[in-house]
Amino acid sequence: MNNRNPIYPVILSVPTNSRKQLARERVRALRHRAREALEISAQKSGVVLGKLQKHKNGAPLPFNGIHWSLTHKSKYVAAVICPEQIGIDIEEIRPCPTHLFGKIANGREWRLIDEDKFKSFFRYWTSKEATLKAVGTGLTELSKCHIEKVIDDVHLITQHRGVRFHIEHHFFKGHIVSIVKNSFQVIWTLLGENNSAGLRKL
Repeated sequence: MNNRNPIYPVILSVPTNSRKQLARERVRALRHRAREALEISAQKSGVVLGKLQKHKNGAPLPFNGIHWSLTHKSKYVAAVICPEQIGIDIEEIRPCPTHLFGKIANGREWRLIDEDKFKSFFRYWTSKEATLKAVGTGLTELSKCHIEKVIDDVHLITQHRGVRFHIEHHFFKGHIVSIVKNSFQVIWTLLGENNSAGLRKL
């Protein structure tokens, strides 16, 4: 893989029976489903998936120079591999307490965007989470990650400690997925709950 090639984030629907499991079993099932999505992303990229290991802080470690990222919610999971630092995050767009807006972004950042407030909230939230996954810090450095520019409805730029990241969004079925795009072309794949190999698209 190189940065002239596309990257292939894969979104998988979570089987209905997995959503009804007890909390610990449900988390295990979601992680397994996210690994399935990662396997499909690897196949589409022509990469053999290596051993998946994590740093002691929980950040994914590259295998054979290939970076990877996973995310999961109750209804959908997503995953991607990339030859550079990568982060992906998924959320369901829904009403949320207004006090959270001040925690996720400051006044300058909110003045950059003028659209539905909850859509804007989750655009910012998932963009920052994807960025912090890419740099390997997670939410411990949320205060160091900022929205620098909103480009259009599906692209914006974040900045973490002076480094800029280009983010792309994908909206579907009341959800948003954000990914660190940078110089790559992003080719999204969405699959239904009965699929783990790209047979039927949503």
